[in-house]
Amino acid sequence: MKSISISQDIVSLSDFKNKASKMLHAVRHSHRPLVITQNGKAAAVLLSPSDYDFLTEQARFVDAVQRGLADVQEGRVFSDEELDSEL
Repeated sequence: MKSISISQDIVSLSDFKNKASKMLHAVRHSHRPLVITQNGKAAAVLLSPSDYDFLTEQARFVDAVQRGLADVQEGRVFSDEELDSEL
């Protein structure tokens, strides 16, 4: 996912409604998120499906690493010998 271009990737809800098809196409092909504002404040962020999948996959990976590190800190680990005997 690419970074946001302030001049191109922040649009009002009314602009999005008027140009939704074109903007959806741009998000899908540019891989830049689109910030949609309502009453001058950010209301939503639109991502392509592939960028959303990447972000959720990355979050699951980070969570798994954090759980693994917590297991090590809490002593919930097996030695090689213990693992071999369990298997």
